[in-house]
Amino acid sequence: MTSPQRPFRIGVQIQPQHADYAQIRDAVLRAEDLGVDVIFNWDHFFPLTGDPAGKHFECWTMLAAWAEQTSRVEIGALVTCNGYRNPDLLADMAHTVDHISGGRLILGIGAGWFERDYTEYGYEFGTAGSRIADLADAMPRIRARWASKSPAPSREIPVMIGGGGEKKTLRIVAEHADVWHSFGGAETLARKSAILDEHGTAVGRDTGRLVERSVAVSRPPHEVAEQLVAAGATLFTTDTDGPDYDLSLTAEWVAWRDAQV
Repeated sequence: MTSPQRPFRIGVQIQPQHADYAQIRDAVLRAEDLGVDVIFNWDHFFPLTGDPAGKHFECWTMLAAWAEQTSRVEIGALVTCNGYRNPDLLADMAHTVDHISGGRLILGIGAGWFERDYTEYGYEFGTAGSRIADLADAMPRIRARWASKSPAPSREIPVMIGGGGEKKTLRIVAEHADVWHSFGGAETLARKSAILDEHGTAVGRDTGRLVERSVAVSRPPHEVAEQLVAAGATLFTTDTDGPDYDLSLTAEWVAWRDAQV
């Protein structure tokens, strides 16, 4: 398997549901000890699977705790919902977690989709188009707020944008993202990656070089890694649910990463 210009990286999404916080904290410790590169949570207010009234915890207060708890891994949300917070406030929150972590935050962000979050917390759900437009409006505000902060962010905070809308979302990715998180298999990744690069050409940005391709994986590497690498992926993220937080699949991907030259 040919090595890419970027190193292969392994992430794990610790889903903040159906567990006590002590179990989440333990899963984060185990994931860092395992050798993952990135630990993600998600930005929702209720469980997405299982008992809809089950245990659940908030994203950004948790990321601040992870910033203190961990020492090596990058951390972030996969992904923050743009519509839940004023963009300038979100930028300030990210700036703070960036400093708490010593420069290990990734700002994962997306347009949002889970209607229950919006309705029960009093946010306007709007339409898919309006939520994507709001995301496009938010990105320059976030970067402008970072540029105005004192102290400055400890590094240029990487922005991960999740989503695959070919006309609008990938245009925002081309303009603003350092990492693009794709949903789907290798064929989808390859096709949409080419569309992303077309948008990059249109906006004058070399997305093939500047935007890392990230993908969720739910199967072991011997089944899917070769195809995903050929499609351009270098960040591979498993997920695990409470209360047990099984990291066995994640361990297979870490071992695969370590076996690559």
